[in-house]
Amino acid sequence: MGWLTILWLIPAVVAVGVLALPAQRPDLAKWAGLLGTVAALVVSVGLAIGFDPDGPRYQFVTDVRWIPSFGARYELGLDGIGLVLILLTTVLMPILVLAGWRDADHAGSLDHSGGRRQKGPHTYFALMLAVEAMVLMSFVATDVLLFYIVFEAMLIPMYFLIGGFGSGGTQAAAAVKFLLYNLFGGLLMLAAVIGLYVVTARSGIGADGHGTFSLPAISDAVAGGRLDASTGVLALLFGGFMIAFAIKAPLWPFHSWLPDSAVAATPASAVLMMAVVDKVGTFAMLRFCLQLFPEASKTFAPLIIALSVIGIVYGAILAIAQTDMMRLIAYTSISHFGFIILGVFAMTSESQSGATLYMVNHGISTAALFLIAGFLVSRRGSRLIADYGGIAKVAPVLAGTFLVAGLATLSLPGLSPFISEFLVFIGTFTRYPVAAIAASSALVLSAIYILWLYQRVMGGPPTPVEGPGAARRTMPDLHGRERLVVAPLLALLLVFGFFPQPLLNLITPTVSHTLTTVGRGDPAPAVVVQNNGGGK
Repeated sequence: MGWLTILWLIPAVVAVGVLALPAQRPDLAKWAGLLGTVAALVVSVGLAIGFDPDGPRYQFVTDVRWIPSFGARYELGLDGIGLVLILLTTVLMPILVLAGWRDADHAGSLDHSGGRRQKGPHTYFALMLAVEAMVLMSFVATDVLLFYIVFEAMLIPMYFLIGGFGSGGTQAAAAVKFLLYNLFGGLLMLAAVIGLYVVTARSGIGADGHGTFSLPAISDAVAGGRLDASTGVLALLFGGFMIAFAIKAPLWPFHSWLPDSAVAATPASAVLMMAVVDKVGTFAMLRFCLQLFPEASKTFAPLIIALSVIGIVYGAILAIAQTDMMRLIAYTSISHFGFIILGVFAMTSESQSGATLYMVNHGISTAALFLIAGFLVSRRGSRLIADYGGIAKVAPVLAGTFLVAGLATLSLPGLSPFISEFLVFIGTFTRYPVAAIAASSALVLSAIYILWLYQRVMGGPPTPVEGPGAARRTMPDLHGRERLVVAPLLALLLVFGFFPQPLLNLITPTVSHTLTTVGRGDPAPAVVVQNNGGGK
């Protein structure tokens, strides 16, 4: 059993074990879930220590026969981009378990005697672990069919996390919307996966006359010109993959499920969705779209870049217009995903390195901002910005951490999102200067929505709490468990803000290989040299 199998198997096995624990012991379910996520983190750190950035493209490879009748294999491999996203996932998961420690305490169903079965925490943490297991497998799967299966399967536990444990009365509708959007994309991808298999069989790439789903084998065939398919067919296959990934990411105009789902879900499961699950979409664009369909990727790059810029500006403008704090943060993520996809399809070494680094930094900054906002909402029971004011006077630690997380979201220099956004900008400008200039408007818009949010919620005199239950809705500062959740996130924002090189050392070789596969090099700088005689 390889280490990559052990990595995803740990949360999967713990998820089953959590469900088997006594229903009357929710505390055991919580601690088992936390230990399971910590164990996965330990394995991922071991993988990072053993990974050689200058070694083979895929390391810790596992390749065994899975469904021999049509060439499917259980094929796993770890590259630098997959590694940094695995580290993001395994670092965030213990934090999310702690953040959601009490989210499901009152979600159990009633038993026949009228008492509450404490099954809520068991199911809640088992679902979170199941999502983690599938996300981890998606980052290491190098068999296209295997990737598709986990890509779709992770929707099911996420659906139940939103619909079964959310609040506000809209959780059922939001969960259905989330599922339908993503299932539609998955249906298109399934058709494309089948079509790709047929093309590989016709091209003689697989063994014994069958096709293959192996990403390394197919990408080598593409690079060698051995894929027997017309440009139109490959463009259609690219579209099937790309739309599925664009919905998952999400890219404008496939984005409308995200704000509804983020608001309806618990803060911990919303962060799991936005900071972890949605990264599978942007990761897959780099791993599958660009390597399997390099020519189609280059053909459609201008269109995708245009949609990315629209998403960047659209998400920022709608964030400014929100009256709901959690929905505002959700719209900022739409803007940030636009930056990530812009960097991917600008296809320069700086833009793609920046896009990958942006995936990590967005995950950390969004987790910090959304969880702190969730702690705030849990104290007053309202998501409306107008219901708050003067929080800095009564809860200074909460206000201070919210400010740091907000400044990270607007990419303040010194905090980790800055360098990733900077790399995306300079990498995009060398090939698509108009797109880079248009996207830069988000710098001003992000300052408006974050600083205005902070001013309205944290500044001014404290807003009195009125109505039934007002005495219970006090505003204490962050307590011990909440500080334990927030502290590592803010520390990571600062550390990677000043020292991102360890992550870039892992990312850059994989980006270089991807660009070589696509056949893209960095544009040569256009420099005009003036001689002493005034000539050029």
